[in-house]
Amino acid sequence: MSFLALIFVIASFGSTVVAQRNIDPAIDRDPILEADAKHNLDVAWQAFKPLKKAYKQVIMRFEETFAAYPQFSKMDEFLYLAGMSSIYLSKNEGRQKVNLKNDKEKEKYAPEKLKEDAVVYFSTLIEKYPESKYRQEAETTLKEIKPGS
Repeated sequence: MSFLALIFVIASFGSTVVAQRNIDPAIDRDPILEADAKHNLDVAWQAFKPLKKAYKQVIMRFEETFAAYPQFSKMDEFLYLAGMSSIYLSKNEGRQKVNLKNDKEKEKYAPEKLKEDAVVYFSTLIEKYPESKYRQEAETTLKEIKPGS
C-alpha cells in the first residue's frame, strides 16, 4: 500500500469517526455577538432592579439583542426580563412612565399590547427553553395574565 493510499484510508475512517461523534451538533455561537448580548443582559438586569425599575430600557435591550442575535445562550433569561418588564409597564409601574398621549408610545406601550407581548415572551420561554430556571415563574405569571392557559 502506498503512502498516499494509507493517508486516504486514515482520512476516510477519521471523518467517519468524527461524523459519528457529532450526531447532535451544538449551536455555533459567535463570541463577539455572545459578549455583546451578555453585556445587554447585564445592563437589562441593572435596569430591572428595584432601585431603577427602568422597564422600557429592559425591553429596548431585549429587542435589540433578539433582533441581532436570537441564538444568544441566555435568551431564556432575557425573555423572562422582557416579560416581567412588559407586565410592570402595562400597570404603569416603574420609574419610566408611559405617555399614552404620545402616538409612538401609545403604539408600543399600550397596556393591552404590553400584556400580549408578555404572553408571547413567556410562551416562547416555556416552549423553547423547557429546562430554564425561569420556566416555573413564567408559567405562573402566564396563568395570571392569561387565565385558561
